[in-house]
Amino acid sequence: MNAVKVIGAGLAGCEAANRLAQSGIPVVLCEMKPKKFTPAHKYPGFSELVCSNSLKAERLESAAGLLKEEMRRLGSISMAAAEVSKVPAGGALAVNREEFSDYITEKIRSNPLIEIIEGEVADIPEEGYVIIATGPLTSDALSKSINRLVGAEYLYFHDAAAPIVTAESLDRSLIFGGSRYGRGGEDYLNCPMNKEEYQSFYNEIISAETAPLHDFDSAGDYTVYEGCMPIEALAKRGEDCMRFGPLKPVGLTDPRTGKRPYAVVQLRLENNGGTLYNLVGFQTNLKFGEQKRVFSMIPGLKNAEFARYGVMHRNTYLNSPEVLDKHFCLKKDPRIYFAGQITGVEGYIESAASGIYAAINLSRRIKGLDEITLPRETMLGALSDYVETGSRSGFQPLGANMGILPELSEKIRGKQEKYAALSKRSLEELEKAIGGRYYEDNR
Repeated sequence: MNAVKVIGAGLAGCEAANRLAQSGIPVVLCEMKPKKFTPAHKYPGFSELVCSNSLKAERLESAAGLLKEEMRRLGSISMAAAEVSKVPAGGALAVNREEFSDYITEKIRSNPLIEIIEGEVADIPEEGYVIIATGPLTSDALSKSINRLVGAEYLYFHDAAAPIVTAESLDRSLIFGGSRYGRGGEDYLNCPMNKEEYQSFYNEIISAETAPLHDFDSAGDYTVYEGCMPIEALAKRGEDCMRFGPLKPVGLTDPRTGKRPYAVVQLRLENNGGTLYNLVGFQTNLKFGEQKRVFSMIPGLKNAEFARYGVMHRNTYLNSPEVLDKHFCLKKDPRIYFAGQITGVEGYIESAASGIYAAINLSRRIKGLDEITLPRETMLGALSDYVETGSRSGFQPLGANMGILPELSEKIRGKQEKYAALSKRSLEELEKAIGGRYYEDNR
């Protein structure tokens, strides 16, 4: 049996390689790190998490929680890695980035059916089955090759990563622990602001100097994806926009005053050792010096030591409704599949899930079996349906959300009750579709 070439060892590529190998199909996994890094990647391991260490909500009656449970039932290596590398994060599933990457890297490298080739792939193979999972930062050379293949223009947007500060540099006398609405105990640190402090912070952030874009971003006319907007861009939309976004104080009480703060900056644990925290929602493109100056105005962060400053980078994705089907297969060349954010799914778990789905169907095609189309009642099925049927003229990335699932047959009033019913139906439909075939143990 000829090996499938998987290009890219990010979340989607590793899930695809792992799934194919579990199905008995040999794989050649191509990864340009550590010989070459994108502007956003720093760690040599596979499945590096760049923006945040959070894989979103855990609870099953949430879109992210539902998708993660579907992934577990499909044999996800990412979910196995998250289980052994998780750190406290309230109601979210957050991980130690390096431990998460190291787990997946070891499992992939030790699999006898997976051969690793290091170095950049500039051209799409002309023969054999291929899964392209090069992510939103696909190299220029391969981007040109893909563009020639699909015969359609790329769309693009920009993404941003939040800074990380050391725990020991925080002034705990001004910070209190706690999660919004009491969910998760004191897994988050909260930096409360009064009205005067907030307004001073707002005035400085809207006038702070941003960093120049990389050469490939220098055109200047770019679109910011709403789900990962730089904090300074959000602030410029209006004085209260941050207070209704990542700085919203609802569900929190400052123990020093017994009242809800005017605004709150939350810090989320970045590693198991409790030595690092990231600024939740503070993706940014400010110059490093400006980040130090402006973010040090946040109560408790006056003397903060920045272990990593925020960065902004390009994200590139296909106009997928024009070129892909709902199995992530290229319509004009069925030997080629795509997976990950390059397809227009948005987010870590969404990218990983697409890699599983693409590999399941490619393995079935190789074995002469019918492809599996997950029903739209499942979260992964709804996302893949969006990739195929989204607007061709204004296609935009989309993450997991309950709004893309079909309505229930019965009317349920309560939001959480409705979401619980949607999740229950999704898992029941998933079981019908897969018949319990993909419960492999990745440990």
